[in-house]
Amino acid sequence: MSTFNFLLTEQVRDIAAEFGSPCYVYDQKTLEARAQEVLAFPNAFGLTARYAVKACPNASVLRLFDSIGLHFDISSGYEAARALHAGVAPEKLSVSSQEFPHNLKELIETGVLFNATSLHQLRSYGELCPNTALGLRINPGLGSGGTNRTNVGGPSSSFGLWHEQTHEALAICNEFGLTIERIHTHIGSGSDPMVWQKVSGMSLDIVKQFPEVHTLNLGGGFKVGRMPDEVSTDLQEVGQPVIEAFTAFAAETGRKLQLEIEPGTYLVANAGALISRIQDRVKTGSDGYHFLRLDTGMTDILRPSLYGAQHPIAIATATDRDDSETEDYMIVGHCCESGDILTPAPGDPEGLLPRTLTKAEIGDYVVIDGAGAYCAAMPAKNYNSFPEIPEILLQSDGTTRVIRKRQTLEQVLQNEI
Repeated sequence: MSTFNFLLTEQVRDIAAEFGSPCYVYDQKTLEARAQEVLAFPNAFGLTARYAVKACPNASVLRLFDSIGLHFDISSGYEAARALHAGVAPEKLSVSSQEFPHNLKELIETGVLFNATSLHQLRSYGELCPNTALGLRINPGLGSGGTNRTNVGGPSSSFGLWHEQTHEALAICNEFGLTIERIHTHIGSGSDPMVWQKVSGMSLDIVKQFPEVHTLNLGGGFKVGRMPDEVSTDLQEVGQPVIEAFTAFAAETGRKLQLEIEPGTYLVANAGALISRIQDRVKTGSDGYHFLRLDTGMTDILRPSLYGAQHPIAIATATDRDDSETEDYMIVGHCCESGDILTPAPGDPEGLLPRTLTKAEIGDYVVIDGAGAYCAAMPAKNYNSFPEIPEILLQSDGTTRVIRKRQTLEQVLQNEI
């Protein structure tokens, strides 16, 4: 019998009947539980927990986390404007962006925090806002991630100022009267806890070069086990050595640093599911595969095609019937694209690895779990002209509501001239 993270088969049928297929569903109870775990992260002298908005930027998710007490990590000027539009107070937003925000002056004037991520950004900020304070994102020289595409530290990553260039950053600060009050490091998603702890020590060494720094942001990257054989990071375990490091730093320097963390995946990944429907079945002979074609694909969940990411997949039968019989299937999307594969080999987007699932029929539903992070936020939008699909919130009382409508073809076309 098929099992899902937080849905029952009857709920899958009801949600698809009411809102159509495909659609994303988020579970409020899971979102709230993960937020409380993050807010309890061990710390020595105070904690600010920031949600990495890029993981799932829906306004209803932002408002929920805001009401619980989270602050927010922002990855672009547009994302900052989106969070403000959702009603988040500007002082709860911290921008660390690969692209210098086009609206940074406006954001700073409202109270949004900014972390420069390069020497050029630091100089640009100094020209825009001289004699002010800001943060600085540093590449500490070490990274960790599930693949090289989720590793955002070390010499192969462009994220942050290279740690050997801090003296150049200090010179720019002196030129424009800038004060660095916050240091920010982040090493990647799916990081090894031991690497994360090592980088925290390296980051504290960097802080020593900036006497006015009162806050150290150690990023996120806490591993989330989507698949049954994957283990999630124990936040209490990974945080205890950080307490010791911050306490030792305070004893040595007299500076009691505020800790910041910024999980994204940890908060939302397993709180989301993608409900889809089987549109067709195709077989490619005795030496081939049995394919299930869905009404979703890389237009809604790009991670498998992008880097061979693994998601739990299960069948929800459209009618009550014996579901004990199984079969091996390749699951593919609806795009005219050979890479639209939802069951690739782990870490290999070009490899094929069938899944053993409940024997399926055309019209049955397929639930793809672990779809709360970097799915609705990171699709191959409108490829083959498929509209964006809706997002649904399963509320704590068991009721459901739309938190983003299904896009229409007219909306896809509206900006064409």
